[in-house]
This record gives sequence, structure tokens and C-alpha cells, in this order.
Amino acid sequence: MRNLFLCLFSLGIIGMVNAQSDYELIEQTLGYYMEGGSNRDFNTLKKAFHETATMKYITEEGYKEVNALEFFSGMKTGDRINRKNRIAEITVSGHAANARLELEYPDFTFVDFMNLLKIDGEWKIVNKIFYKRLD
Repeated sequence: MRNLFLCLFSLGIIGMVNAQSDYELIEQTLGYYMEGGSNRDFNTLKKAFHETATMKYITEEGYKEVNALEFFSGMKTGDRINRKNRIAEITVSGHAANARLELEYPDFTFVDFMNLLKIDGEWKIVNKIFYKRLD
């Protein structure tokens, strides 16, 4: 009976460690996005996205949908952007996850909602929607 308890306890610990490491890997992926954007570094930013990732948003003209990497590929190099990056929330369920990020600029904040999938052992953003909140 004691051995059964130890075995089940060990499996529980292993399960928590795996969930924690997925959480950390998701943080790393989101970090590529946030730091790549802040530093105007497309090569770092693109590590976060799956090649077919989409970005959906609303402009004054209405609903837009684009390939995320194509959208960001026009990023111009320059000085670091004056913003604070924050992961507000991450939810993980198996090989799927979502996250809410806040990218705070002096006069506004982008609120990004990211959907991620664990593809071939790597967490990748597959979809991004966002809102520009005036502060």
C-alpha cells in the first residue's frame, strides 16, 4: 500500500513539473514576441509565431485578417520602443493555451490575446487578436 501511495504521489509531482515546464515554455514564446517587438528585432519576434499564424483586428475601415509574420516583416529597425510588456494571464489545457498580454506605451496600451498550440514539442502562437486601449 505504501509503495502504491509513493508511486501515485510521484506521478502527481511529475505531472505538476510537466505543467510547470509548459507554462515556462509558453512564457519563453511570449517573451520572444514581446522582446522582439520592443527591440524591433524581427528575427526574435518570429520565433514566437507558427508560419501560418493569423492576426485579426478591427480598424476604422472594419475587420482585418492577415498573416502575422507578413504583418511584422515590415518592422523597421531602430531604438528600443518605450513600452512596458506584461503577461497578464496564461491558461494551459494540454497542448492548447491562451494568454493575455498588455503592452503599455506612454499614451495607450495594446491588449493582445494570443492562442498557442504545442506543435512538435514547441509552443507557437497560432492566432493573435488585439485591442488598442487609450489610457
